[in-house]
Amino acid sequence: MSSIDYARPDARIHLALFQPFSPNYDWSKTDRLEDYYDFDKYAELVQSAERGLFSTVFLGESLRLREHLGKLNDIAITGRPDALVLFSYLAAKTKHIGLVATLNTTYSDPVDLARRLASVDVLTAGRAGWNIVTTDNAWTGENFRRGGFLHNSERYTHAEDYVAAVQDLWDGFAPGSIAGSREAGAWSAAPQQVRRQGKFFNIDATPQVPGSLQGQPVYFQAGDSDEGRDFAGRRAEGVFTQRIEFDDAVAFTADIRRRARSYGRPGNDIVILSEADIVVAESDAEAIDKAHHYKGLALNDRAIRQTLESVWGTSLTDLDLDHQLPKFDPVVTKQSSSHGIVNSGHSPIVKARQWRLLAAERDYTSRQLVEHLNQRRAFVGSPSTVADQLAHCVRSDAFDGLNLIPHAFPDGVDDVVDLLVPALQERGIYPHEYPAATLRENLCLPESVGRRVKHKTKLPSAERT
Repeated sequence: MSSIDYARPDARIHLALFQPFSPNYDWSKTDRLEDYYDFDKYAELVQSAERGLFSTVFLGESLRLREHLGKLNDIAITGRPDALVLFSYLAAKTKHIGLVATLNTTYSDPVDLARRLASVDVLTAGRAGWNIVTTDNAWTGENFRRGGFLHNSERYTHAEDYVAAVQDLWDGFAPGSIAGSREAGAWSAAPQQVRRQGKFFNIDATPQVPGSLQGQPVYFQAGDSDEGRDFAGRRAEGVFTQRIEFDDAVAFTADIRRRARSYGRPGNDIVILSEADIVVAESDAEAIDKAHHYKGLALNDRAIRQTLESVWGTSLTDLDLDHQLPKFDPVVTKQSSSHGIVNSGHSPIVKARQWRLLAAERDYTSRQLVEHLNQRRAFVGSPSTVADQLAHCVRSDAFDGLNLIPHAFPDGVDDVVDLLVPALQERGIYPHEYPAATLRENLCLPESVGRRVKHKTKLPSAERT
């Protein structure tokens, strides 16, 4: 395909570092297990990403520790540091990379979150972002003594009310309100009191933190349901997705841009970041060997057995993974991914039957079936091979960038930085330096969507005095 056929022939790709609350590598290979709570080790990882001109580091979140068969999942990393506290530390260790925190709207307060996140944005000179997430599951809510107080059908209505409240608080401290000289009669113009009566939040509060160099933090979102996509079209400036297969990714991106335009936005004011593995080496063959090695670390025997146990609902310690699936049906009839369960769906019996049919059709052992189910889209090859693939994707508007999970901690992105980034630069799809000072500018985003098209977002009204 020639360049004139591309939807976006001059597009540039963004790379983002995604550190989830459970890694996709074998933590037991790390010499010092305490490293996962060592802020300096996090700084090493993020500094490597910044050396590679990554646009953001994005932290996942879990408000309750993962469980397996009713007990703590002891093969996952237990917990994670508070993102905003960690970012406050990383602000002093980095200069350019954006810092995006996953913060839940269901189990937090908008007045408190607005102040804390704005503080980090000011502290980092305009490098903060907010991945807006919402949940309805009672299992997580038990940690907050609220159980399942929010019905699934109201998740995004609740999130809209929450984000609207935060936006009003950020708007309440007007740009330029701080005095420009010591001769002024007051330190600042008084922030506007925010009085809001919404469906879920009634607020009477005074904003406490002025805006940063980028105005306010950048909004991100990751929901893939119809409601989630519509929320993204109204509110998001960045979208995290797992849509990575080419045709599917092109369709997803087009859908998000269409929804954004329906709310009065240009559609190109939203950055799509797809989650994918990148494995690069000097040659394609060496990269394939490395990818196989990483897969073995992530899908060791315990991880494979846990995947099966999560559906069958009981211990399978005696199961030979290199033979057939269990012949008996699952012992539980209903499960939820809220507990950190994977691949089970809501009906384990139905899922087990589906797996048996698939295994029979392809003559899979238990191990082979789990490996098949956990196949992830990966860009694997030499720097030239991977760079050509990414150039094709980004110019075709399949996505704007990739969310990369490191293969190790804290040095899991060094190969991408040292091998792939120069190849991307040679193709003209990656910068040679950070374009600007703030996250918003580095993502080529205009003023916050909450300020540009607020009259189109169908949010509850608020009063200010």
